[in-house]
Amino acid sequence: MKRNRRISAVAALALAAVVAGTGTGFAATTTPVTAPAAATAPTRTFQGVLPAPTGPYAAGEEIIHLTDTNRIDPWVPSSGPRQLAVTMIYPAVAGTGTPAPYMTLAEAAGHIQKAKIPASSGITPQTLAGITTQAFDGARPQRGKYPLVVLSPGFGDPRMVLTSLATELASHGYVVAVVGPTHEDGGETLADGRTPPCAICDHPETLDFNSVTASRALDMSFVIDRLTHGNTAWRLAHLIDKHEIGMAGHSIGGSAAATTMIADPRVQAGVNLDGTFHPAPLPGQIDRPFLMMDGAENLPADSAGDWGKAWDALGGYKKWMAVTGANHASFTDVDLLEQQAGFPVPPLSPARGVEITREYVTAFFDRTLKGICSPLLDGPTPDNPEVLLQN
Repeated sequence: MKRNRRISAVAALALAAVVAGTGTGFAATTTPVTAPAAATAPTRTFQGVLPAPTGPYAAGEEIIHLTDTNRIDPWVPSSGPRQLAVTMIYPAVAGTGTPAPYMTLAEAAGHIQKAKIPASSGITPQTLAGITTQAFDGARPQRGKYPLVVLSPGFGDPRMVLTSLATELASHGYVVAVVGPTHEDGGETLADGRTPPCAICDHPETLDFNSVTASRALDMSFVIDRLTHGNTAWRLAHLIDKHEIGMAGHSIGGSAAATTMIADPRVQAGVNLDGTFHPAPLPGQIDRPFLMMDGAENLPADSAGDWGKAWDALGGYKKWMAVTGANHASFTDVDLLEQQAGFPVPPLSPARGVEITREYVTAFFDRTLKGICSPLLDGPTPDNPEVLLQN
């Protein structure tokens, strides 16, 4: 099995620099990150900044809250129907709206407490929530209809760690729904104001991760239902082209992309960013486009393990990209924010990790949802020597 990408910062303090709860993502860094000693280290100043999107549009943002009245929460049944917080990021007019916070203060406080981030790091609920996201609350939307892409984070990670990818996709003409994994991370602020902690993180070694991906698939299909039926869940739902839908995820969120595609034929293209498949798809289950991206050092194990099985089973257009020097969190905001907080980073520059992820995922959805072909997906390019075409 690949390095333990399914377990998050729950197992190790990898997002200690920024967001606690780096589920599948943060916890699986190649080099474990340890927090500075609070007793002796001087207090740092942390100001997190995410990269600006590169597309022709600005990125607007709104948070919506959805409740699935037909489904009891699988992890905390006593909480009642499944509640989800969803960040909607969409193509917007530049110069409109106000800067969007990275997360709520309650979400930030929950992550800091979960990861035991020391005060000397300079990371407070205020600095964590105030990370510059390059998205704008209430921004005026562009005219037109755009493909919908739903995003799912790693186990133990909050939805916010995919913000850089979401803003990039929106700037290139996609409506993006980043779905929070309620009760699976340090906290997602729900419609009733509660920010419940993780209910299933304490013993990941005993957790049935197939049940997690199955639950994520139900979440994603429910969100797609609400965004494409009747325009009632979100005031800007008219922007969505309900006939063009894709899904991408990191770690177990990437596995959930495959699970969702098997269960929901509306999802026409999927992306797995460095996630162990739970379970690997079987031949005939997915005949639509699929992109797999992971670290190059994992290739021998991946080819013989669940990724090799998944690759052989995929029946549609497919690409497998391996990124030299990447660790598990390179495909999210985590490494970049950890670097800005003064923590160790992997061999691959965190900025390059974000850049590569955004370029290839955007090119993949451009090809599969818009019919715009890019040579980026056809093999090695001079501008991206770190990216190897595995298959």
